[in-house]
Amino acid sequence: MLIEIRQFGSEQPIDRLEMEDPPHPGRWFSLDTRSFLVMQRRHRYRLRSGRYELRSVVLLVKTQKQPEDAHWFRHGWVIGDPSCRFNALSPLLRCAVLPEGPCERCVHREAAP
Repeated sequence: MLIEIRQFGSEQPIDRLEMEDPPHPGRWFSLDTRSFLVMQRRHRYRLRSGRYELRSVVLLVKTQKQPEDAHWFRHGWVIGDPSCRFNALSPLLRCAVLPEGPCERCVHREAAP
């Protein structure tokens, strides 16, 4: 399937490639030496013989290296300690208390209820 990779915000084209299973939003992937976080995924369809079929996928990405403290937790990737009460459970934001991390240094770290 044809995948078009564009910069999130400006929608400037980065690359086009064939990929069997394109990543979903909130996932990281690597292309050559670059690392990206998928922010949004758009599908493009075409009408063929009275039926719509998926023609290509556009990935809106942010250039970002996957953090060392990224963990797979329940629904997807999270940064930091997912068992902490203040963790945002997001691949974009660690927490409101100490967003830059690391979680081990945080004095407010406590287990989630």
